[in-house]
Amino acid sequence: MSSRSFSTDPERLKELIVEATVDCYGEEEQHSGLLTMIEDEVVFPFDAKVIGEIVQMTGMAWPDHGFGLQFTCEKNGTTYTIDADSIEWVEPPPEGFEWIEAYFAWSRYL
Repeated sequence: MSSRSFSTDPERLKELIVEATVDCYGEEEQHSGLLTMIEDEVVFPFDAKVIGEIVQMTGMAWPDHGFGLQFTCEKNGTTYTIDADSIEWVEPPPEGFEWIEAYFAWSRYL
């Protein structure tokens, strides 16, 4: 996982995870619950670094199968799909970034 320059209080992350997964049975439903909250709460577009370059994150991409979180990003007019672990936050953090951090905290326990 890449280093991100913002961190969220671990207790706050737990609260977000519980909010997203309260009615979920099993890891697949929990994963869907968290991705739904990211889709609903994170405001796109936002800037982030990928491999040291600032790119514009234009949206979220659901994985074709299994677990994961991907973003679509744009750099010099080309659109890419990247793994969310590849991003580093830049100032200002996007509105709703805590939901992405909650996803990372949840995924560490899979």
